[in-house]
Amino acid sequence: MYDYICGEIKEIEANSVTVENQGIGYLLYVANPYTYTVQKEYKIYIYEQVREDELTLYGFMSKKERDLFLRLIDVKGLGCKMALPMLAGNIDETIDAIENENITYLKKFPKIGDKVARQILLDLKGKLVSSTTTTHDFTELKETLKALGYKLNEIEKVLPKITAKETKEQIKEALKLMLG
Repeated sequence: MYDYICGEIKEIEANSVTVENQGIGYLLYVANPYTYTVQKEYKIYIYEQVREDELTLYGFMSKKERDLFLRLIDVKGLGCKMALPMLAGNIDETIDAIENENITYLKKFPKIGDKVARQILLDLKGKLVSSTTTTHDFTELKETLKALGYKLNEIEKVLPKITAKETKEQIKEALKLMLG
C-alpha cells in the first residue's frame, strides 16, 4: 500500500485531482478538490482501493483525514464513494457528530440514510478522537501491536487509556493494559 505521493497538481475536476510525480499523472479522488491549487506542490496521503476490475486512488490532505476515511469504510454499508464526502468539510465536526450521536448531521451527506447513519454510530462512537480532546499519534503503536498479533478492536479499547507520549512507553502501557 502507498502512504503518500508528492507532486504538482495538474488538473482539478469535480471530485478528483491529477497530481504529477516524475512525469506520471495520478488521478486521485478527493473529498474537496477545490482546496488544491493547480501548479502547486502537495504531499497527499493516499489510500489505494484494489478491486477485481479497477484500481482507484483516494487522496487526503492529512493522515488524520485518511485515518477517519479508513474507519468510515470499515462501517457495514459504507463504501469509499459514500465516505469521501463526509471529509469535505471540517472533519472534527464529523467526528463530534459521531461522538454526540447527531444522526441529522450524518444524514446530510449524499446517500447516507437513517440505517447507515445508525450503523456509523454503532461502529464508531467512542472510537474516534476529535481535536477538542488531547490527541496522540498512535500509528506506530497500532502497527506494533498488530505485528504482535492483536486485533484492531482490541487495540482501540486501550488507546484512550494510554498517557505516554513516546512510542516505547506507549507500547509498555498498552501491553500492561491488554495483559492485565
